[in-house]
Amino acid sequence: MDLLLNTVQPYDWGSVTALPRLMGTAPTGEPQAELWMGAHPAAPSQVRRADRTLPLDRVIAADPLAELGAATLRRFGPRLPFLLKLLAADAPLSVQVHPDPAQARAGHAREDALGVPPDAPHRTYRDAHHKPEMIVALTRFRGLCGFRAPRQCADLLDALDVPALRPYAGTLRALPEAQALADVFTAFLRPPTGLVGAVTEAVEAAAARPGPRREDLAAYATVARAHPGDPGLLAALMLRLVVLEPGEALFLGPGIPHAYLSGLGVEIMASSDNVLRCGLTSKHVDAAELLTVVRFTATPTPVLTPRGKDGEEVYPAPVDDFRLSRFALRADGPARRLAAGSPQILLCVDGEASVDAAAGPVRFGPGRSVYVPATAEVTLTGAGTVFRATVGRA
Repeated sequence: MDLLLNTVQPYDWGSVTALPRLMGTAPTGEPQAELWMGAHPAAPSQVRRADRTLPLDRVIAADPLAELGAATLRRFGPRLPFLLKLLAADAPLSVQVHPDPAQARAGHAREDALGVPPDAPHRTYRDAHHKPEMIVALTRFRGLCGFRAPRQCADLLDALDVPALRPYAGTLRALPEAQALADVFTAFLRPPTGLVGAVTEAVEAAAARPGPRREDLAAYATVARAHPGDPGLLAALMLRLVVLEPGEALFLGPGIPHAYLSGLGVEIMASSDNVLRCGLTSKHVDAAELLTVVRFTATPTPVLTPRGKDGEEVYPAPVDDFRLSRFALRADGPARRLAAGSPQILLCVDGEASVDAAAGPVRFGPGRSVYVPATAEVTLTGAGTVFRATVGRA
């Protein structure tokens, strides 16, 4: 077992206070957007082994069978297939999608063949893996996730009362769902001069008026203020506002457009850095490639709640790269046995917990995490909330 030393990513959309408040540390005055826990080569967690501090990816590479177990090694190769994060958003993230496995492999091979360096800022496919992800709210969490139904989107555009939007609303009402969403979304990524400014003014004005769409419009006004003049605002208008209460979750599969807006949550994903963006960001935008990946369907993204069994509440996800669960520990409650066989990361988000193995206990509090290799069978005790990340069943 190893108490992890983790990297905080200072992305500009991050909260200055949320992660320090959870972890009991002093704010630095700079945004602290994500705390990474895992073995992703861009920012691997550090562990202590034989009086040395080593990155977790190197520890796994040195003995992948012992660290990952035979089943994980056979399915995913010599790498930890998931990445766990604490995510603290205080401003909108980019409108983005993630590829499926075939798209990721093809895109990565294509950019390799073109000689694009792996760490180049303009590189789109940084690895050959897909990136399904799940976010679990720790506070009230807002995001834009998945397309609205075309007619609902047309009604929203009409409510803004911008004459230049009327042809787009007409297209949304006239064509079949997939074609309507594709035609308007594509057009919005290359808008005519002046449209973003006109929509920005209209959104701000509409958000100030009472009405049934006020919460949605307030979200789009937040986007407009955070990214003035960005055509990503128009793309965002086509996405549903989803609000998660603490404990609720969203799973986002390939091709689903989304942009988180605000809140603190636990995020887990396949260990990949493949993100295709079309706006609301200072990072690389590849709208043309995004259009080949996005899925033009208005099926709502369901809000998930965990399913409890033997004191462990599991968040259902249709992938085997990761499995995420939650323990609500009580000081007078039973110890929870966590069987060996797969690598695990345990993250405390409140209270205090202890992981016990033959070598002795490791205690950890809010914002701290423990890596458990596949060879270790441990028990979990304490008083607080602990998330458990491991590999899903095949």
